[in-house]
Amino acid sequence: MSRWIALGVMIAALSACSSFDVGRYGVSVENVAALKKLGGPKVNVGQFTAKEPGKTKIACRAVGPITTPDERPFEEFIRKALIDELTVADMLSDSAPVTLTGQLNKIDFDSMAGEWELDVTVASSNGRSLNVSDKYKYGFTYMGETACVRTAKSFGPAVQVLIGKLVYDPKFTELLK
Repeated sequence: MSRWIALGVMIAALSACSSFDVGRYGVSVENVAALKKLGGPKVNVGQFTAKEPGKTKIACRAVGPITTPDERPFEEFIRKALIDELTVADMLSDSAPVTLTGQLNKIDFDSMAGEWELDVTVASSNGRSLNVSDKYKYGFTYMGETACVRTAKSFGPAVQVLIGKLVYDPKFTELLK
């Protein structure tokens, strides 16, 4: 009888899962400085789509999902991050003649390797586009819950690096014209 109770407790413990929120986006000082150096015209930011639209969580091991704040899709999180960067750099305007849109081509992580993989294509209303991708490395651990916490906490910095790759790319200015 005690074996059945122990088995029941173990199953209940294993089936209880946590959720790991990636938190709100924090603007990158480096990205804003790069945008300000461009001295480019103001732009608008339109819709971002995704290969897997509406995705708000990604399973992390058997522990629980990595989730976005307010159940906002990952593509919207990245869109809002770009808007935040452009706003702080004083480059955002709803009435700008050029609109940037995006396509989230890939979003995934490997909590065993400690790595986020992001790929996005940003298109301009002027007909040009730019694809950027990054494999963002962060500290990893073999411990399930700790690994998922680290994965969630590293998503914001991974997006900062992705946006940095976008704004530092010499072809980015072509999107603004």
